[in-house]
Amino acid sequence: MTATPSPPAATDAPAVTDDWLRLDQQICFSLNAAARAFNGVYRVVLKDLGITYPQYLVMLVLWEHGTLPVKALGERLRLDSGTLSPLLKRLETAGLVHRERSARDERSVEVRLTEEGVALRRRAVEVPRRISAATGLRAEEMRSLSTTLAQLTAALDKAAAEGA
Repeated sequence: MTATPSPPAATDAPAVTDDWLRLDQQICFSLNAAARAFNGVYRVVLKDLGITYPQYLVMLVLWEHGTLPVKALGERLRLDSGTLSPLLKRLETAGLVHRERSARDERSVEVRLTEEGVALRRRAVEVPRRISAATGLRAEEMRSLSTTLAQLTAALDKAAAEGA
């Protein structure tokens, strides 16, 4: 039996073995599977509101921050303009948002909620409660998981910026 080499003492990194190449050992797969499961629940919950999960995320940012330039909206959602523009177009067609050139900088397009978009917020207040119930997690577990995922995201962003 061949021994697996130990990692350098200065790190917490586990030794890499062939088991790491198993699908069930891939954290990226676990996160992707959880995201797909979340999307399935959101699809059901958001059906009554007539919006999709990505549209819901746009609405959350606008409900929280009000009128924003498309660029700032994309930064908050981690979406490029090629993905965000069709979302905004569909939300505008649905009468929930309005896009217009900024009076201060005509290169910038601002997105604001319409009256219908503001009214949708009142109907959306039950969404987080329903999603939370669907997870089966307690509030403290949800907060802890969210904190862990934010730390993971920051670490991965840093690794990507440094060339992994």
